[in-house]
Amino acid sequence: MKRFLFAIAIFSIILTALVLPAVAQRKNEVAALPFSDAPYRVGERLTYNVSFSSFVSAAHVELFIAGRGTFFGRDAIQLRGHIETTGMVSAALYALNNDYISYVDPATGLPFRTQEIVREAAPGADTSSDQSQPASSTPVSEKLITSDVAGAYDLLSALYRLRGLPLSDGSSYSFAARANSQEYRAELRVKGHETIRTNVGSFNAIVSELRVANNSAANDYRIRIYFSDDERHLPLVVTARLSSGDVRAELAGWQLTAPAAAKSTPPAKVSVTPARQSPPLVIATAPPEDPLAGLPFKVGEQLNYQLYVGGGSEAVALVSYQVRAHARYFDHDGLMFTASAQTTNAAQRLFSANDQFTSYIDAKTLLPFRSELNLIEGQKKARVILTLNQDYGSATSDKGQKIDIPIGTHDYLSTFYAIRAMDLAPPKRSALSILVNNRPKTLFITSLRRETIQIGSQRIRAIQLSLTTDDPQSDKFALRAWVSDDDRRLPLRFTATTELGPLRADLVILPVIPQ
Repeated sequence: MKRFLFAIAIFSIILTALVLPAVAQRKNEVAALPFSDAPYRVGERLTYNVSFSSFVSAAHVELFIAGRGTFFGRDAIQLRGHIETTGMVSAALYALNNDYISYVDPATGLPFRTQEIVREAAPGADTSSDQSQPASSTPVSEKLITSDVAGAYDLLSALYRLRGLPLSDGSSYSFAARANSQEYRAELRVKGHETIRTNVGSFNAIVSELRVANNSAANDYRIRIYFSDDERHLPLVVTARLSSGDVRAELAGWQLTAPAAAKSTPPAKVSVTPARQSPPLVIATAPPEDPLAGLPFKVGEQLNYQLYVGGGSEAVALVSYQVRAHARYFDHDGLMFTASAQTTNAAQRLFSANDQFTSYIDAKTLLPFRSELNLIEGQKKARVILTLNQDYGSATSDKGQKIDIPIGTHDYLSTFYAIRAMDLAPPKRSALSILVNNRPKTLFITSLRRETIQIGSQRIRAIQLSLTTDDPQSDKFALRAWVSDDDRRLPLRFTATTELGPLRADLVILPVIPQ
């Protein structure tokens, strides 16, 4: 565990410069080094996935050049960073969820003010900047640390300063890093060139190696950093070797948004998001475009259903679907969809269930890139997290299981919304790939006919759909759905045949549809 934590700290120094308190070039070296402003493009956002051993996603990192303007009475560039451990690493090894802000001089890259937001998941959590945090009864504590600096680099500004170096073949650059009152004398050596492939694309890369003169343990990690071979010098990949497994931080997203308008000195109070209660930090630079424009559902829509068994008139379960938010989640511009299913008092004597589903959907393609299931059914409890790579056709569970999937595969929840976005005019027939019990299947959606159905006290024009699969018994459950015959394509009713008997789910509250 200590080796893993140290590796995360080293990655923070070089790739994210987010965990440790300060870094400084040796005296008289700063002025001698060339300075390039190419890496300081306002609106640039870099996101990284950090893997460790069998953990495909151990940590998440974001770097963002938030803006240029007058801050604290000076012309400055505002740099922001976020680092967060994820999944099993966060739950079992080390919970880290911190934000960093640095205000730097545009002419030199030197910071004059830094801010650090430290979040602790529990009293006594191990952080480098708040060792004396008192015990707290709340599950998450937050602390804002502000410092004025002169003539020294903090880690966030140091990363961009390294990117501004020439990084020519055969060159080496010495610098010092301070962590917990200990100084690391490091040297970055340029070793050559390679072609590197990331989720962002393929790059000609400058290969560099980090050596630590005064710490043999750190030096043994053989850390390599791959910068893009252009004026931006994007940190593409960072690798390290540990006895317990390899660590790799890979660029997962690159985005250049419209620059925000210059702002004056920000207020002292900083708004932060509690750790592990919401997705990673979201920093907006301009009003985002509505990704749902032209689609039949909007952010905030909630649909509630009652589930009936057989010919019973008393609901045995309640199901709710909601489009929760549009933001940046796990390196993606995405949408969060949620669903919950809970048995009612009438059914809990026979069977108790309380299931929660969350899907993070790409805002442009409506394909899932992360699915989370929390199942509580009787005495059985299960939690499943899947990370889907739609570009390479793979899904990986939080336990390391890899599943080959067709590109464009949906999960349960995204399917609910993807069908609504289809052309459902009868006799239209469509198909999509869906992941069922960790196996991809083809779901066929056939528009059967238009008809009027009774939902509560209302009679509504609807389109009946047949939902079948590519299994040998393709229509085993006789699954049918009725969606409203209008622009909103509201799912009004679902029916199926199961071992328990016929099932029917009806929409409880029908939102008012403008005519």
